[in-house]
Amino acid sequence: MNDPAISTETAPAITWQPSSLLRRVAGLIYDWVAVLAIVMVVGMICQAATRGQLVQTGTHVVIAWWYRPLQYLVIVAYFMASWLRGGQTLGMRPWRMYLRMRDGSRIRWRAAIVRAIVVSLPMLLLSIGHGIAPHTAILILLLAWVVFYAVALFDPQRCALHDIIAGTAIVHMVVPRLSRQRPSTTNPDTHP
Repeated sequence: MNDPAISTETAPAITWQPSSLLRRVAGLIYDWVAVLAIVMVVGMICQAATRGQLVQTGTHVVIAWWYRPLQYLVIVAYFMASWLRGGQTLGMRPWRMYLRMRDGSRIRWRAAIVRAIVVSLPMLLLSIGHGIAPHTAILILLLAWVVFYAVALFDPQRCALHDIIAGTAIVHMVVPRLSRQRPSTTNPDTHP
């Protein structure tokens, strides 16, 4: 840990900057993979618990009424536990992003709940899928999320709509590169 080639006296401090929209989208893609895995595990457990009767097929597909709310609650629990425990989801870690209150403090319960509810409001569009085609409902859902995140392009702290409403911000840690002093290349045994 104590590398004499690295000067700790002149090491610049870590700084925090608002995360760019591109960085946030990259983190979201990682999180979608984690959510997909969670959904698959919950589905497998529910299928085993119902002895394969979770989904009924016939003239039309019928899914148990409790399954979608359960999936929603498990996904929200994943995000909230991640935000409250360390300020990061799995998708935020490789990008060094953290969810904080706008004043820089750790996220609070109330803000996490508000953020989770607001960011998931467009999901209600999927419940009206009976009145419109499912692919149309999904397209409208995606467009709603684009609008949510497009707000970040105009906000000075690059906050999306759900962050503004919850009073939170996504920041990323900027770790400066330390300059290394190159050790002497001369061999002390051959030097006069």
